[in-house]
Amino acid sequence: MHMHSMSKHKFRSNLMRVHLMRAHARMRGMESETALVGRWRSLATCYNTVACDLDRSLQEAHGLSMSEFETLDRLVDVGCDKCRMQDIAAAMYLSQSALSRTVARLEKHGLVERVMCESDRRGVFVALTEAGRERHAEAHKTHIEVLAKHLPAAAAC
Repeated sequence: MHMHSMSKHKFRSNLMRVHLMRAHARMRGMESETALVGRWRSLATCYNTVACDLDRSLQEAHGLSMSEFETLDRLVDVGCDKCRMQDIAAAMYLSQSALSRTVARLEKHGLVERVMCESDRRGVFVALTEAGRERHAEAHKTHIEVLAKHLPAAAAC
């Protein structure tokens, strides 16, 4: 009988240990989920802070929204006379329709022009104008200043 109660005690003790280990593992999992969510929120806050400052600074100094500047910047980075609209959209955070509205505003101000693709009438190219190159060059300095202010080397936001 004594042996039986001893194994019952061991069994309960082991069972309790297993439950505690599982509870501890769940808590670690929650902590890692909490940390993950915390990192996401920190990243989102950082992005919003930088994006708002970029948008405000670019608008005040150069009459460009952040999306308009990014569109000009992508065209300059490509380094060719024109770029397909769908290629720009694929490289940016804008939807095809949002990019189309952005390009329309840039075109209205003479900074880009749309050119139809000769071989595929459905294709539309966007070409940077000389005025667009100049505006980009001026705004690029503001863009870099804002980024440097918010994103110091090897540091998080």
